[in-house]
Amino acid sequence: MPELNIETVNQTTAMLFSGRLDAQGVARLWDIAVKTVKKAGQTKIRIDLESVDYMDMAGATFISYLSRLAVSTKAEQSDLVTGVKKEFVPLLDLAEKSKNEASAPPPKVAYIEKTGRDLAASLEDTKMFITMVGQITVALFSCIKNPGRIRWADTWMVAERSGVNALPIVALISFIVGLVMAFQAAIPMRMFGAEIYVANLIGIAMIRELGPLMTAIVLAGRSASAFAAEIGTMKINEEIDALTVMGMEPVRFLIVPRIIAATLITPLLTVFSNFVGILGGMVVILSFGYPPIAYYNQVVGFVSWEDLAGGLVKCFVFGLLIAATGCIRGYQTLRGPSAVGDATTRAVVSSIILIAVFDGIFSVIYFYLGI
Repeated sequence: MPELNIETVNQTTAMLFSGRLDAQGVARLWDIAVKTVKKAGQTKIRIDLESVDYMDMAGATFISYLSRLAVSTKAEQSDLVTGVKKEFVPLLDLAEKSKNEASAPPPKVAYIEKTGRDLAASLEDTKMFITMVGQITVALFSCIKNPGRIRWADTWMVAERSGVNALPIVALISFIVGLVMAFQAAIPMRMFGAEIYVANLIGIAMIRELGPLMTAIVLAGRSASAFAAEIGTMKINEEIDALTVMGMEPVRFLIVPRIIAATLITPLLTVFSNFVGILGGMVVILSFGYPPIAYYNQVVGFVSWEDLAGGLVKCFVFGLLIAATGCIRGYQTLRGPSAVGDATTRAVVSSIILIAVFDGIFSVIYFYLGI
């Protein structure tokens, strides 16, 4: 049990602590110790720890607080804390250091300076991103010239995780999108007795735009985040540095298989998404009393092979963007407990932004090409 004996001799108030100064002991002695320091008047305070048997960080923080309180409310103190055992010195030093760091106010930064720092950080991030894109491009061309350098076992494993395991979520989202879009389009079509033309809308929208776009967004949230987390964890654990020391190229060893797998699997997932989305629209048409063959004839007669090819070209680019962005953000992971989470968030956000930008670019190109 902790104890506190208070003695006043020759204008000096001695606070003699004994026992255990842990969290429970500090809670028992807090009120009486603080009141003693505040009521001491102009008398000097001496905190004696010679009889303390045990002290943890709670006790060290308590003693540090009492010493600061004594200094701030009284005249200059000398020999404030005495009788400290050598095993307690590091704890008291740490408590004092933490107090100084916490009490130091953050420096004020002018708006112009803050804007400049943010701009410099953005430019540095862009520079690193472009540098990594160049390294990945060189590694990809090198592997294309020498396919034997590609780690095919890792590539097929990543393709399975990113593609086959993503089939359920892609199917669910595509089916619901096709179903909802068909119901919404049927409302104005019904006014003209043209519900069957909902099939044309579903077919062209899914194959040209929504199929590739929804698949890419799902992969951005699912695969890009996984790539960033995996490579970011390797970066923090210094596994990437170990690969470099062993003479292996981290880009070819880690990033190239993921990019190849994502680039190959994204078009296949898109074809599956197109089929499921069109199937969702067919459910709505069947509920209006039309036979399945009528829906099939409308879709096949309206959608051309150029539409399918245009959507698949998008998919290759989207898959490349998703994998490259996830790997680059993971490779840029910094130190700290939240570094992997930050890298994962940046990977998903960057992937979705790039998907939206390149989707707009493809739309403009297809418009002028008449596709």
